[in-house]
Amino acid sequence: MARTSKFAELVHYVIGKQGNPRKLGATKLNKILWYADTFAYRATGETITGERYVKRQYGPVPKKILATVESLERRGRILVREARVPGRAREFISLSDADVTVFSEKELSIVDVVIEHICNEHTASSISEMSHDKIWDIAELGEEIPIFAVLAGRPGVVTKEDRKWADGIITGRAASNCAR
Repeated sequence: MARTSKFAELVHYVIGKQGNPRKLGATKLNKILWYADTFAYRATGETITGERYVKRQYGPVPKKILATVESLERRGRILVREARVPGRAREFISLSDADVTVFSEKELSIVDVVIEHICNEHTASSISEMSHDKIWDIAELGEEIPIFAVLAGRPGVVTKEDRKWADGIITGRAASNCAR
């Protein structure tokens, strides 16, 4: 097998792991990739794939998704067909196993949870709507969404330790200003 990118292997893995082409169209595939990368980033400070995402009509989409799917299909690793379900454009079928050796156990566990949740608990419309958050709102159509923006997408919780730390900073600055 020719060497492919970690992103291509994740696309292939998601298609193969889901197994049911009726549960995985293009919208859900894009959202699985987005959420897996953003959850990994929140947990570890790094994405799984290193892929960049752009704002599209139905939410964040990996920049290289079309070229990657075309490459996987050209190489006989997946099949892309017209959907047999009204209202859907394409379905994906894995024709071989993805190279999972490029992923850590933690990465695969994140991806597996995301696949399970999105494919079994959401429609393409509902997961698309969920991805239309504050980060998506402020980006322009076609604009790259920096992965670190996900850290600002959810309000944080201020703990007692946070307040104690902030009080110490404020007290220290006030004392330093008084000494001048």
